[in-house]
Amino acid sequence: MGIVKITEQMHTNLRLTSGAMSRSINSQAEHWLRVGMMAELNPGLCYNDICQKLREAEQQAADSPQEITLSLEKA
Repeated sequence: MGIVKITEQMHTNLRLTSGAMSRSINSQAEHWLRVGMMAELNPGLCYNDICQKLREAEQQAADSPQEITLSLEKA
């Protein structure tokens, strides 16, 4: 785990959104990072498609204890 420096405004946004979404600030930041990474790697995917891919990856991880890789291509 490392430290990432962010602006006060971003921290405020994280704090407010994490409360609204019932997540910790770190969990909210990680969610936004995962969504942003998927969006950059897959510019054709919309937010709902990205969230579906993330849910599928979580389900796959729950079903299989082996290492899981997140597919970055739209099916």
